[in-house]
Amino acid sequence: MLDFLFYCFLGILFTYIILLVLILMGDCDLYLQFASKFGKKPRASSGIGECLAYELAKAGCKLCLSARREQELNRVKKQCLLHGNIKEEDILVLPLDALKFETHSSATQDVLKYFSKIDILVNNAGRSQRALFEETSLDIDREVIELNVLGVLSLTKQVLPHMLERKEGHIAVMSSIAGKLSAPSSASYTGSKHAIQGWFSTLGVEMSDRNIKVTLLCPGPVFSNLLETAFTGKAGEELKGKMESSEKRMSTPRCAELCALALANGLDEAWIALNPVLLFTYMFQYFPNLSRVGSKRMGLKMLKKIREGKV
Repeated sequence: MLDFLFYCFLGILFTYIILLVLILMGDCDLYLQFASKFGKKPRASSGIGECLAYELAKAGCKLCLSARREQELNRVKKQCLLHGNIKEEDILVLPLDALKFETHSSATQDVLKYFSKIDILVNNAGRSQRALFEETSLDIDREVIELNVLGVLSLTKQVLPHMLERKEGHIAVMSSIAGKLSAPSSASYTGSKHAIQGWFSTLGVEMSDRNIKVTLLCPGPVFSNLLETAFTGKAGEELKGKMESSEKRMSTPRCAELCALALANGLDEAWIALNPVLLFTYMFQYFPNLSRVGSKRMGLKMLKKIREGKV
């Protein structure tokens, strides 16, 4: 009996060691295979949104590209046509402001008039934020919530009835690793991503028997223009931050590729990050109390370095 228990213990230990090695070597969840889809892509003029549009175009997806800057959308459209597997008529450029909720209904109807259906909605609107909780005004909290949460909810609520009527669809939202743990010096942004996690994980459960998939995409540190336009703690102010090439961040194309794979496989949630951020995410998910104690012992400076890819 003791020998049996000993070998069981060794088997469990060996399994955990293998899982740890896979996590340390990985940059995303590992059970991904690719398949082509079709979709609507808000906020597609920069960063992850732009690169994801390219990935979907290569897969042959018909695209509606939306953001505020029409000139940038046309630039992205040109690149999609140049490198993708689609034709001119397969892309609709539709300028859209996520904060102008009253325009979301007509924008959705414009897409349906052009394509007749929406298979996938990818919500990518949002801005980051950098400031301590004590330094952040309530006005900033409100602005972040309106853009990162309410703007996303508004557009989703316009598209969802169409998917329910068709009895099929796929809704994806760009969350963040910050929505899975506590990210210091960005309480407003972190709070907004936790809200996204709550709203859309609930939607996923509600839609589970109605043939509508919901995918939460959770990138960690990625090279992008995110810090340039990030909120600070004061209203009307932008961080104007720059990322250094030496920082440990995932490349934007790689992040977009993994997002596309997660969509193609209909994953409920995908963590897309390099280590040590990916390892911390697993720790916070499965050992939350231990991870909180460890975070406090590490201190604010070290956590900020990890968050900015400097460790």
